[in-house]
Amino acid sequence: METIDMDVFFPGETRVDAEMGGVRIRTGGEGEPSPFDLFLASIGTCSGIKVLRFCQERGLPTEELRIRQRMFYNPDARMFEKIEIDIQLPPGFPEKYHEAVIRAANTCGVKKHLVNPPEFDVHVSIPLA
Repeated sequence: METIDMDVFFPGETRVDAEMGGVRIRTGGEGEPSPFDLFLASIGTCSGIKVLRFCQERGLPTEELRIRQRMFYNPDARMFEKIEIDIQLPPGFPEKYHEAVIRAANTCGVKKHLVNPPEFDVHVSIPLA
């Protein structure tokens, strides 16, 4: 099994940033998204990347291509119980590709990890000086 590390930093106030592969993701500060907002956005944008690549590889129109993500929240459970991905295709988009676009969106790795979640192991350590 290969491991990939992500480091999480606390740069001050309410900010909590993550860094992976040289990319820093800022969260929690003034004007920054919350970590949960990024999680929700990762579902739609992951599907979006798959749909966009599918269209680009086939020379299909993408100018008015959009995804509307609807999240159905249960206030009693304080959880989202359903997430709907609505792929809004441009006018004139060939009907023969409709189901294939759905299949492309379903290859999203974020969705796959929600359907088959990884094991979590949370622990503490004290690095040696």
